[in-house]
Amino acid sequence: MTDTTQANPDDQSDLRLVERTLAGEQRAFELLVVKYQRRIERLIGRMVRDSDIVEDIAQETFIRAYRALHQFRGDAQFYTWLYRIAVNTAKKTLSDMKRNPTISESALRSRDDDDENSTNLMELTSEETPETVLAAKEVAQAVNAAMEDLPEDLRQAVTLREIDGLSYEAIAEAMDCPIGTVRSRIFRAREAISARVKPLLEKRTGKRW
Repeated sequence: MTDTTQANPDDQSDLRLVERTLAGEQRAFELLVVKYQRRIERLIGRMVRDSDIVEDIAQETFIRAYRALHQFRGDAQFYTWLYRIAVNTAKKTLSDMKRNPTISESALRSRDDDDENSTNLMELTSEETPETVLAAKEVAQAVNAAMEDLPEDLRQAVTLREIDGLSYEAIAEAMDCPIGTVRSRIFRAREAISARVKPLLEKRTGKRW
């Protein structure tokens, strides 16, 4: 039996829901879906432009997760495990449709709706005026363009860190690579985004990347 004494309460709660589901309590899995559906849909929304298929991919993700639930042992966060399934499902769907994954501007704008653990790539905190609104829009567009141009591995790493707020350890688990590789990818991604955004930020007094 997996030792969960060092896991945080949320991880333990997820593991209990998994165990209850495997014991035949379907309501327990429904609670997991309710808990993570919006995060998974936002994740998928950052990989595809067509918002019409986001919900379908998310639904397929949870179906696959349910079928593979017996493989979850609690040695990683449930969201990390679910994230892998969502990414693979989205990639397969896009491959089948012969489309390339890319971040969508609408998903980027709504990325932090209800995730208290997530962090913004930047914070533009000033009194809202037509000028500042325009400046913020220009910066958001620059970030979006920079994210689109990143190689997929860099985009995934910086998204998990800056938008989903995962730890380096959790990102390493999700991407199945060493923590050092994660740090390198995030550093390179930030450098690329900074190069695109810094000129815009420097127009605003006292604002720097």
